[in-house]
Amino acid sequence: MEKYVLEIEHLHLYAGAKHILKDISLKIPEHQIIALIGPSGCGKTMLLRSINRMHDLNPDFRLKGRILFEGKDILDKRVDPVWVRRQIGMVFQKPNPFPKSIFKNIAYGLRINGLVDNMRLRAIVEDSLRKSHLWEEVKDELDKSALELSGGQQQRLCLARAIAVAPEIILLDEPCSALDPISTAKVEETLVELKQLFTIIIVTHNLQQARRIADYTAFMYLGELIEYGPTSQVFEQPKQEMTLNYVKGYFG
Repeated sequence: MEKYVLEIEHLHLYAGAKHILKDISLKIPEHQIIALIGPSGCGKTMLLRSINRMHDLNPDFRLKGRILFEGKDILDKRVDPVWVRRQIGMVFQKPNPFPKSIFKNIAYGLRINGLVDNMRLRAIVEDSLRKSHLWEEVKDELDKSALELSGGQQQRLCLARAIAVAPEIILLDEPCSALDPISTAKVEETLVELKQLFTIIIVTHNLQQARRIADYTAFMYLGELIEYGPTSQVFEQPKQEMTLNYVKGYFG
């Protein structure tokens, strides 16, 4: 029996009078990769940001519904958003390393969470870089500025930074959209390995990427969830005609 690490129930998102997400319900099984697909503007990134409580930063946004994690509704204002973001990490479309050394980038979240033991810090930094397939490329230059890394390396650095604080879930918003095929393949290989430790939700416009790495796929259109199920079913035997037309490339 599958265990669900996250349950989204009847989620609505409004920006002023605009209705962006419309009655989204999803159950996310643990240690799986879930791909969110759909045309630009369909609400994929807005859903991801809702899970991470990022809409708290904009007073124009209003959420209704529930997102259950560890038995708590994380949209409840009594739940600390800092705690939420510690449990649910996020990697953005454009790599955003801090203007610090590679080591300090990975150690940053650990230090603000109170870890001061240098040996423990170094062990976690190395482990995180190994898990993100970056250690062998940077192990001799950890004091080098992270801004000097290539785009693909920066994205894997941001992934290492996210996993260093040991979240339960990792959210990724089109992490490969600006990367070349070789860097994309490295990120995908890393994600497939990381699902043994984390649950991963990835927004992607690359349907081939969803087919390659996702265990489950959710197809969204105009703020609605059209179809959700095992990736093989969504792509090969979709239940909705709109899903079929999208995965066949008839629109989008």
